[in-house]
Amino acid sequence: EVQLVESGGGLVQAGGSLRLSCAASGFTFDGYTIGWFRQAPGKGREGVSCIDYSGSIYYADSWKGRFIISSDNAKRTFYLQMSNLKPEDTAVYYCAAGGDSWPLEPQQMWYWGQGTQVTVSS
Repeated sequence: EVQLVESGGGLVQAGGSLRLSCAASGFTFDGYTIGWFRQAPGKGREGVSCIDYSGSIYYADSWKGRFIISSDNAKRTFYLQMSNLKPEDTAVYYCAAGGDSWPLEPQQMWYWGQGTQVTVSS
């Protein structure tokens, strides 16, 4: 059974940092695009960053320079290091895996984590 399990969300003050983790089971990352989405209150799910099936890394402009995506294939875990967080980064963050590259579209992802809340206070 394929599973993605996230951890690392929480409450942080503006300017702080968090690292989200997504542990996979039931598949390896080879040939998959792995990435992060976010969903702010009242808004749709939007792509934040991904490592695509060729190993290329992409970021949405809003988070470029502040967020870093990485993966540890041996551990089957990938990460989103979030720095200099802002109140507008508050959202539920989801990890996902699928077959297409950037830009990430929710309908193109096959597997999803359960989501983890990130709240940034001002």
